[in-house]
Amino acid sequence: MFNERLSGILLHPTSLPGPFGIGDLGEEAYRFVDWLAGAKQQLWQVLPLGPTGYGDSPYQCFSAFAGNPLLIDLVDLTARGYLDRADLAVPPFPRHHVDFGPVIEWKQRVLKQAFARFRGQPAPAAFTTFVAAEAAWLHDFALFMALKEEHAGRPWPEWAPDLRDRAPEALAAARARLAESIHQHQFWQWLFFEQWLAVKAYANDRRIRVIGDIPIYVAMDSADAWSRRHLFHFDDVGRPTVVAGVPPDYFSPTGQLWGNPLYNWPRMAEDGYAWWIERLRANLRLSDYVRIDHFRGFYNYWQVPGDAETAIEGRWVDGPRQALFDAVIAALGDLPLLAEDLGEPHPGVYALRDHYHFPGMKVLQFAWASDGSDPFLPHNYDKNCVVYTGTHDNDTTLGWYTKAPERERDFVRRYLRVDGSDIAWDMIRLAMLAAAHIAIVPLQDCMGLGSEARMNTPAAASGNWSWRFLPHQLNEGIRNGLAELAELYGRAFIPTEERLASPHSR
Repeated sequence: MFNERLSGILLHPTSLPGPFGIGDLGEEAYRFVDWLAGAKQQLWQVLPLGPTGYGDSPYQCFSAFAGNPLLIDLVDLTARGYLDRADLAVPPFPRHHVDFGPVIEWKQRVLKQAFARFRGQPAPAAFTTFVAAEAAWLHDFALFMALKEEHAGRPWPEWAPDLRDRAPEALAAARARLAESIHQHQFWQWLFFEQWLAVKAYANDRRIRVIGDIPIYVAMDSADAWSRRHLFHFDDVGRPTVVAGVPPDYFSPTGQLWGNPLYNWPRMAEDGYAWWIERLRANLRLSDYVRIDHFRGFYNYWQVPGDAETAIEGRWVDGPRQALFDAVIAALGDLPLLAEDLGEPHPGVYALRDHYHFPGMKVLQFAWASDGSDPFLPHNYDKNCVVYTGTHDNDTTLGWYTKAPERERDFVRRYLRVDGSDIAWDMIRLAMLAAAHIAIVPLQDCMGLGSEARMNTPAAASGNWSWRFLPHQLNEGIRNGLAELAELYGRAFIPTEERLASPHSR
């Protein structure tokens, strides 16, 4: 899939600066793209873009297809005539992080004002076209969100049985009763898609490609689980009979109980994995490449009884393996996927990955606990992989190094022949020089930030996903440093005419 050396930055749009309490798809998104181009980076990696629910995690969304209305640029809505400048009077939100509760309350109120003005005008042709084109998921999603609001946010298994079980008469009545709320959610989705696709087009015009991200599983309380219940393992009242997790290991003696509903893979096979085909089709419209979280689950997955209190009661079950990817490729062509293959090594998982030439992942923070044979050390890489200094689930490089055992820090210093005083940029250089076709660096590492800028701590129940930077932090020095490394290690875009003019090309 990748046959050239590229590099880029990992930054979720919520982390962009701006006055409205959370990063959005407005001016600062375009400014960031310009900065990437100036830094000679060719990739922008984001986290899942869906509508977030509990814990504000982009990996627990209300839909596998919808976008997050919190990312909508409000300034654009004033230009469209859906808001007045006076509507944008902003409370004193913090600038360094997202305070999700107050931000969600305020932004939803403003978005509702925009809808009130929108519905008083003739619907634009672009909106009507969007609703028709996305009908396969949009109608159920908008109804699901309207019903959640009607039920004070309660999960769908707690709704009235006729709505929980999607009785046709109950759904028809709900569509009539909640028509205005349904229309509102359709409007918000139209705005998100128009704005994000405009940002992506702007990036593509500057030779920057977007790496998207999707979790393998959907959230329990999602429009997908509710509207496609037959594709999962649920009982008659909407309780999952089995759920996702991972088995016990050295770090977790009882394993991890994720709780996501598991796919009924034999049922999905009956229609040729149509839901997965549409999911990937939709996500490949929003990005140029897609990273799939927990790729291991396509080979085999840890299945835990739905009533279990820990994951220790689970067992391994075979996944769809090649049958799924063969079906998707037959429908969509070659798949520009990145496989998140971290965790316990498994030859079957690697064979599945390599059969389709999907690049796997290497994380430099994982490389220092053993010796020179560690597969995360760059001298052990092949070209078809993506190297990260760290991911959204890791501490920043500086935060990690500060807390690492002295033996690991000594290994790092000897390997890099440095004193550790500028460890973030030492590791960035190591990623850039590696044989891996792709090198990705979280923006926090470029800024040399510590643990205060960590995006996610998996074991923490709150305080995640909130980091933001300020405009002055995206400075010329960082841009020039990245540009130099991209050029030095062959990761910068060079126009054909410049390549031909180079004495090294003859």
